[in-house]
Amino acid sequence: MVNSSKRSSTVRVRTAGSRRPARQSSAAGDKPRGSAPAPLPQSDVTLTDRAYAELEELIVTLQLPPGTALSELVLAKRLNIGRTPIREALQRLSRDGLVNILARRGVLVSEIDLRAQLRLLEVRRELERLMARGAAERATSEQRMQFSEIAAGMRRAAEKSDDLLFMRLDHQFNTLISAASRNEFASRAMGLMHGLSRRFWYQHYKEAADLPLAARLHADVAEAIAERRVDAAGAASDSLIDYIESFARSTL
Repeated sequence: MVNSSKRSSTVRVRTAGSRRPARQSSAAGDKPRGSAPAPLPQSDVTLTDRAYAELEELIVTLQLPPGTALSELVLAKRLNIGRTPIREALQRLSRDGLVNILARRGVLVSEIDLRAQLRLLEVRRELERLMARGAAERATSEQRMQFSEIAAGMRRAAEKSDDLLFMRLDHQFNTLISAASRNEFASRAMGLMHGLSRRFWYQHYKEAADLPLAARLHADVAEAIAERRVDAAGAASDSLIDYIESFARSTL
């Protein structure tokens, strides 16, 4: 368990080539010493992705609350992952704005800032409208069927005020619209904002959110995309962001 009252460890960032890869032999014999290093094995990439996903979940769901000091060693033991994937995951989380890496102070979970959230929503409005319109225009037949299923699920979540169903469908919706919009630049930019947005929602939704309304607004976007209604998808996306901005301001 990470204890915010203890001093944090300093993160020592290594360059990409700082860890020497293990020597490997083949039927043709060992490679000469002067040859280029082999690429990192897929298992290393998978461990970094796993560390990133698990740490993001702990931060977004406030199991690691804002201001918590993070130790690479403690996190490595908690997640049963080596320190190198933990360090790389923390670098990614820093780019997402979920942690701050401070010289001589280590790594701290970032604070939740309402004004920053409102500035984030200014950018989200433009990107989400662009992606909704792009998905309505470019989604495959299979993806349109998936949007229809998400819309139906969102309406069930609205009827039952089912927050767990809503959060699961919201994750599916974000992943699908990112793929269906066919715009890797918009997708990358949105990816930097998902964690901060989800954490803000998780902190406040029980006391401030109108979950049935949020679910219905998501359903409207998904249905417009499924039906290839480009203008309607953009308008529905704006309505969704209008609600999210109103929700954010209500937490003041």
